[in-house]
Amino acid sequence: MPRALVISACAVLALATGARADASDWSRVADVEEVEAVTTDADGSVRETTVWLAVLDGNAYLRTSGGSTWGDNLERDPDLVVRIDGSEHRVHAVFIEDDELRGRVIETFRAKYGWSDGLVDVFRGSRPRIMRLDPQD
Repeated sequence: MPRALVISACAVLALATGARADASDWSRVADVEEVEAVTTDADGSVRETTVWLAVLDGNAYLRTSGGSTWGDNLERDPDLVVRIDGSEHRVHAVFIEDDELRGRVIETFRAKYGWSDGLVDVFRGSRPRIMRLDPQD
């Protein structure tokens, strides 16, 4: 069975049962370095942004600086498409405000991306927006 079909079937099952995506879905892509986040700008145009992905406790997380356009897009409309290895996943961004969880997610990014992640923090200049990816309702 093709990988995209397996992931999509699990997402449908999660939606049908009211649960978030099965942890094994995101665990399968935990080693993927970059994904494409596809959002919609205020003028209706599509924005494709290459971003890093962190998987913690079976959940997928994205992160952006406070002033990024694609982050602003998600504040306005939290539904997006994430492209991973050629397959598309319709998801809903849930902004994380809990400081303990935010710290754990930041540590996960740091463990995965090493010194590059620290360098990004230097240029970010603001509190990052951290989002968990849930299946769209």
